[in-house]
Amino acid sequence: MSDDPLPDERGYLLANRQREAGTRFGALADLFDASTFRHLDRLGVGPGWRCWEVGAGGRSVPDGLAERVGPGGLVLATDIDTSWLDGAGPPQLEVRRHDVGADPPPGTGFDVVHARLVLTHVPQRDEALAAMVRALRPGGWLLLEEADPGLQPLLCPDEYGPEQQLANRLRHGFRSLMAGRAADLAYGRTLPRRLRDHGLLDVVADAYFPITSPAATTLEIATVAQIRDRLVSAGIATDAEIDRHLVNVTAGRVPDLATSPMVTARGRAGDP
Repeated sequence: MSDDPLPDERGYLLANRQREAGTRFGALADLFDASTFRHLDRLGVGPGWRCWEVGAGGRSVPDGLAERVGPGGLVLATDIDTSWLDGAGPPQLEVRRHDVGADPPPGTGFDVVHARLVLTHVPQRDEALAAMVRALRPGGWLLLEEADPGLQPLLCPDEYGPEQQLANRLRHGFRSLMAGRAADLAYGRTLPRRLRDHGLLDVVADAYFPITSPAATTLEIATVAQIRDRLVSAGIATDAEIDRHLVNVTAGRVPDLATSPMVTARGRAGDP
């Protein structure tokens, strides 16, 4: 992985090519995989299913899907950067470089198409969503998961001291940087409407977010490491403030770190 702390100015703020990305993927898996697979299992994902995992990032969801579909199934895991997807895997797991906002769907007839924390960050999100819908077989399921910071914008919902106030100021700054890169930070709440607009049926949605978890601490440390220079150069925080925040987090002075609510919505493709 690259040692360069500055992601490409044109791309995602939390670039996969940075070494901290692997730590982030692991923390996100700890935080959200149980919820993700609760939804996937409810859809009945099992032997022989064909699945497209969009913007996979790391291996936790693709590997979990591959275990469920078995040798007779297929899991196609795609991302614009497959650095964290490479390596030995079961034969039913295929990894492919793909830009969901710019490239045509990598196939059709999928039983389920899933994306987590993808569309918020894709500038061509309308095109990407349309591509996912086109990739479904009749009766196939689209399952989308997107964070919505506007529904709960704080890193520390219980802001009872200066440590929590600093943490929340840095989190607001992080989101302002994301918004400056065309991220739609209110996209999660729109998922049910967007699925219906694309003609999907049986649309259901819920939201989930942990408010205290060791994985949230790991995620925060890795995230700040990735965006530190951006926070400083934008005048959001000084190096000394960031150092103080990291000490606060590492030492357990801000133990109750929350994530944004993860809105999960599903919809079923109708007959052609």
